[in-house]
Amino acid sequence: MKKNIIFSGLIALIVSLSSFVVFYQFYGNKKTVKIEHLNHIPSQPTVYSLDNEGNPIALDFNETAEKVLDGVVHIKSSHVVRGNIQNYGNRNLPDPFRDFFGDEFERFFRFDSPESKPNSNIPPVRIGSGSGVIISEDGYIVTNNHVVAEADDIEVTLHDNRTYKATVIGTDPSTDLAVIQIKEKDLPTVPFVDSDEVKVGQWVLAVGNPMGLNSTVTAGIISAKGRNINILKDQYAVENFIQTDAAINPGNSGGALVNLNGGLVGINTAIASPTGTFAGYGFAVPANIVSKVVEDLLEYGMVQRGVLGVMIRTIDGNLAKEKDLDLTQGVYVDSLLVKSAAAKAGVKVGDIILAVDGVDVKTSPELQGIIARHRPGEEVSLTLNRNGKKTQVTVTLSNREGATALVSKEKREINEILGAEFKDLSPEETKQLAIKGGVRVKQLFAGKIRRNTQMREGFIITHVDGKAISSVDELEKTLKQKEGGVMLEGVYEDLPGVHYYAFGMNS
Repeated sequence: MKKNIIFSGLIALIVSLSSFVVFYQFYGNKKTVKIEHLNHIPSQPTVYSLDNEGNPIALDFNETAEKVLDGVVHIKSSHVVRGNIQNYGNRNLPDPFRDFFGDEFERFFRFDSPESKPNSNIPPVRIGSGSGVIISEDGYIVTNNHVVAEADDIEVTLHDNRTYKATVIGTDPSTDLAVIQIKEKDLPTVPFVDSDEVKVGQWVLAVGNPMGLNSTVTAGIISAKGRNINILKDQYAVENFIQTDAAINPGNSGGALVNLNGGLVGINTAIASPTGTFAGYGFAVPANIVSKVVEDLLEYGMVQRGVLGVMIRTIDGNLAKEKDLDLTQGVYVDSLLVKSAAAKAGVKVGDIILAVDGVDVKTSPELQGIIARHRPGEEVSLTLNRNGKKTQVTVTLSNREGATALVSKEKREINEILGAEFKDLSPEETKQLAIKGGVRVKQLFAGKIRRNTQMREGFIITHVDGKAISSVDELEKTLKQKEGGVMLEGVYEDLPGVHYYAFGMNS
């Protein structure tokens, strides 16, 4: 019994000593920790990128934002809704907005009609909001066509809040671009860069006025190049978009996508979204295409675009299997238009276009983007794969009508005043309509006709002040000599009867 008590005491003593040692090791030697707070330390960039020479540069957006913000403007466009206003709604928005922004876009491209009360004869006004990029010191601004296409009044607000009225210099629905101008000098500009040189993964900033939030800058990377998203409804649409994950929302349309040096990479145009707001994918027209469109609009009043005259498809695994092709990249010639430039040069159905002027093309958008930079009459060299063998052909590009001549700016002046694009009728069309001759109104934009009449695109002008008209040249010559009031007489293909539209040439 006594031995058991002694043994238990020894065990208790050992446990106590062990506990003391452990306590001393963990707590007896414990040091006091002093937490020090450092205030007002300037932030230092910790992320680096590489410049074109491969040298490391600090990834800091501050300087870039400061360079670009003054060169990006806010655009407000107003359009008086004429006719039956009950038929207007989201379905009448320009296609790019309707398809990509849906019903939510009504908040940003909306009907402001406080006057449209019961029994009111004052038509409502539709107001749109977008962005633009100053490209010259004397007030030329590039934006999206859908921002100003139907505008009766355009107001531009600079980054410093100065406000101006703007006029439309020219539009190009094929690329959804437009040029407008304000009367001012010594304006800050955003310089263009070679968009062919930008790389996937490169940092970019999107600058614009989304959702009414002026002068907004977002950052992201170039996610992809050469995207075709089937958003433009023009028959000769050119879609070769740069894709970015920099946040773009309604109101960014027409704004700048720039690199870290502040150079214009592209014009922000659309988003892909199920909700109408940013969902990770934005698209911009490449700067090289923008530059060509701007040059043409300023020099000729319209875009002088050369075309090959071919129907094409991007080769992928399925098409290669369907056509029994050995290639899985390139552009397949599916068909040729009658009397097309490509057909005249010897291009055949089934040919695979591999390169243009030595530049490889792997997709249809890439081919469209390169050809869109050329004018009618210019030559391009195509590298083809024909039945497994490479061959070269030289194509003299034509315009949509098959001609190679350029349209002079002088001829375009009356069109810009009227705000219309005209086209001659073919003999088959005149026979079908049972008329002796006429001129089709191919497109309407800001000008006297839209501002003063309810004419629709597709109207066929047969008489001016009672005088028969049979060609575009005759129409333009007649209108240039007119002063005061003008009465246009004509017909529609889908409406019965004769229709009349009057406006003043000096108003």
